[in-house]
Parts: sequence; structure tokens; C-alpha cells
Amino acid sequence: MRKNYTFLAAALLVIAIAFWLIARSRTFQVVGEIYPRVETEQKVVALTFDDGPTERTDSILAILRDLNIKATFFVMGKDLVAHPLEGPKLVRAGHELGNHTYSHNRMMFKTPAYTRHEIETTDSLIRRTGYQGEILFRPPYGKKFLVLPYYLNKTDRKTIMWDVEPESYRDVVNDTEKITQHVLERTKPGSIILLHVMYGDRNKSLGAIPAIVTGLQRRGYVFKTVSELLRYETETH
Repeated sequence: MRKNYTFLAAALLVIAIAFWLIARSRTFQVVGEIYPRVETEQKVVALTFDDGPTERTDSILAILRDLNIKATFFVMGKDLVAHPLEGPKLVRAGHELGNHTYSHNRMMFKTPAYTRHEIETTDSLIRRTGYQGEILFRPPYGKKFLVLPYYLNKTDRKTIMWDVEPESYRDVVNDTEKITQHVLERTKPGSIILLHVMYGDRNKSLGAIPAIVTGLQRRGYVFKTVSELLRYETETH
């Protein structure tokens, strides 16, 4: 009997680990389209920002305007409500808006009703900003498990992840120069770069934007929104 319990415990542990790996994978989900990057030989990349919009929107827009590039902002519903004037600024400046849920909770073991509310409420708020393009989706913390992928697939939504994430490294996140170097060293054709710049504790990332953009441009890269970047994968098939 004890051997049976030991076997059962080991099996449950293996299953739990498998579920955890699937939920956090940047490249796999149980159903639907997921993009950590785009497979292309063209030197095109996407710069993406998570969270917000906040009162820092003007500062971010000024930097992007000076660099003459467009980015994709995965915004949160609760921030759109808290800062109703900031979302339309992103749209008027020609940037792309994506859905990053309403509450920014980890989308694991959530009910279908909760999942629907988080996504549809945020989509509605994005539309109120005047944004008319396709609304892509990025799960908070990159976590997605069962209900979320099925809902995204059912409603024909694409899951956008990333393959360049300097802020995930403790020895990098608090140094503007290291953030820049990390991105320059790891970016390749079709990369999706992730930064967080909407809050006050992200000044190092905000300060890295000009050097990241100009550094990649010197290497021949052209910046696209994520929707534009996805077309390059389509064109290669």
C-alpha cells in the first residue's frame, strides 16, 4: 500500500511540474496561436510595453516621437479606467494597443466567466480610446493555462509573448547600460522585445529606450508594431 501511495505522489508531482511548465512556456500553449517571436530572415523587430497607461504616457510618447518609431502597448483595463485621457494619446500617436487583462492577475485556474470578463472588459475599454485595429493579447506574467488559451482560441485572439526580456534578470534590470546591452546582444530578426516603463520604478528601462532603438537601427533593424511584424511570418509561408 505504501508503494502505491509513493507512486501516486510521484505521478502527481510529475503532472504538477508538467502543468507548471506549460503554463509558463513562452512558446507553447494547449490550443490557439502563440508568438514569442516571428520566424523571418528580415531585420524587423517589435518593441512592446506592458501595463499602463499612466501619467508617464507623455514622457514615453516623447521618446518614441523623437526616435520616429511605433510600438505596441499591452494595456490594462484598470489603468485605462484610472487614466482615461492617456489611452487616446497612444492611439493618436499611431501606436498599437493590445489587451493585458483588466486586473493583471495570473490567468491560471480562473473560471470561464472571470476570463471572459477580464478580456472583454479590457477590449471594450481599448475601443473607447478610438483604437480600431486588431486587439492582440498578452497574459500577465506570461502565465496561461487551460481556460485562457481555450477562450483566446474560441474568440480568435492571438497570444503575444516575447523572446527578449532584460528586466527578468536581477543583474540587468537596475542598470540602463546593461538593459541596453542585453537587448542588443539577444535581438534577432523577428524578435519581440518586452519592457515595462509605465511606473516610477522603471526609470532604468525608460532611459534605455533611445540606446536600444538607435543601437538596433545601426545594425540594420527596422521597428514594427506586433501586427506589422506578424505579416512577415505570413509572407514566408
